[in-house]
Amino acid sequence: MMRIRIHKAGMMSTIQDMGRWGYLSQGVPISGAMDRLAARIANLAVGNTGEQAVIEFTYGNAAFQAETDILLAYSGDGAILEANSTPLPPDRPLFIPTGTYIHLATNPSGCRSYLAVAGGWDVPEALGSRSTYTTAAIGGLQGRALQGGDMLQACSSLTDITVELFRRLQRQTINYPPWGIARWLFLSKKRNTVRIVPAHEFTWFRGESVVNFLSSPFTVSTTSNRMGYQLDGPPTHRFVSRELLSTAVAPGTIQVTGNGSLVLLMADCQTTGGYPRIAQVAAVDMPLCAQFKPGDIIYFKEISRIEAEKLYIHHENQLSKLAIALATNLLTAR
Repeated sequence: MMRIRIHKAGMMSTIQDMGRWGYLSQGVPISGAMDRLAARIANLAVGNTGEQAVIEFTYGNAAFQAETDILLAYSGDGAILEANSTPLPPDRPLFIPTGTYIHLATNPSGCRSYLAVAGGWDVPEALGSRSTYTTAAIGGLQGRALQGGDMLQACSSLTDITVELFRRLQRQTINYPPWGIARWLFLSKKRNTVRIVPAHEFTWFRGESVVNFLSSPFTVSTTSNRMGYQLDGPPTHRFVSRELLSTAVAPGTIQVTGNGSLVLLMADCQTTGGYPRIAQVAAVDMPLCAQFKPGDIIYFKEISRIEAEKLYIHHENQLSKLAIALATNLLTAR
């Protein structure tokens, strides 16, 4: 059974998967990985289906040790894995022999990284998901963030791809293949520009405020977390004076508070809200949002709902083709 021991957990490290679906009507957030693209690619790199539980590290300054020989992969822009001060490449399978000490060095280009293990991390499911929602203390490891001393093990069920990768890479030392997954191909070239679709209350806001929203820079506040990002920028004023009854919101919803500030909701966001919604982030750009950190400057660009759907469908088709290509190349070359 593949196992690691956490020596240093870092700022905020939790077990996450693709989220807790089907419970919004009971007030339970979706949660899950903030950057689902990075989490899925880390999983695919070790032969998982893409939905197994991963560790979400916020920034670096964390460390763990392999208690057994283990097959890992990491993805995301928050940290760089190092063994004996030697960087390990992301987005590809890594064979780590027993006893290896791995340190996560902070990567200034992003915020979150994801560590996948062959088979996925084995923690109990809560409401159909292994994702940690710390506010309600459910999911993950005892419903909390990871701590130094925690032992984590992988699930015992492995895919044929995982078994083949482990067979090829197993050595007495760290080993990995020359190939990797080009995660950047799945991301917009303009990393600080987020595409949005106008939301239900978009027409509630004054013309100059809409222009500012779509042209001015906004800065991610230090008060941001997994629930949402407070955005500092020009105030957004509305000319519709009536109040909004509490209504549905989701990750990617951009609300406007009473003082005109913007709040971009993220994975652990509430299920309903009373602030008017000016926009919804296109699903393909949520991975960009997940990597924003306090002080980052972002811009918003309007696209149509149809365009957002086409981008999402193309994105999912490419990920499906990637999974098929990995399986075909590995299993037919045995």
